[in-house]
Amino acid sequence: MTDGLRYTPDHEYIRLMSGKIARVGIAPYAIEALGGIIAVTLPVVGQVARAGECIAVFESVKAACEVFAPASGVVTAINDSLVADPAIVNSDPTGAGWFFAMELADPAELARLFDATAYAAYLGGIKG
Repeated sequence: MTDGLRYTPDHEYIRLMSGKIARVGIAPYAIEALGGIIAVTLPVVGQVARAGECIAVFESVKAACEVFAPASGVVTAINDSLVADPAIVNSDPTGAGWFFAMELADPAELARLFDATAYAAYLGGIKG
C-alpha cells in the first residue's frame, strides 16, 4: 500500500495533493483481480461528483467497471494520457495512472475511507 492514499471498499483510491485538490484512481488490487486495464472513459472537467456516484468507467480484459467518486467535489483535471495509453494504469496505478483530479467539497470526507493499514486488513478479508 502507498502511504498517503485513502481507499474505498470498491478499490478506488484518493490522494490529497494540496489544499483541497486530490487525485483519484483505482487500486492495484482491482487491476490484479481484473487482469489489466485496456480502456478508460473519464469524466469531464467541471463535472460535479458526489461521493459514491459513478464518475468514470474502465474496461479490463475481464469486465467493464464503474469508478465511484471516493469523495464529493468538482473535477478539475483528467489524465489525458490514459485515453491514448490505458496500460499506464497497469504499470503505475497510484502514480502516473491516476484517472482525474478534483477539488474536494469537504476534505473531512476522506476520514471515512480506509487508510493503508485498514485497506490491507479489508483485502485480507476478501482474499482470505
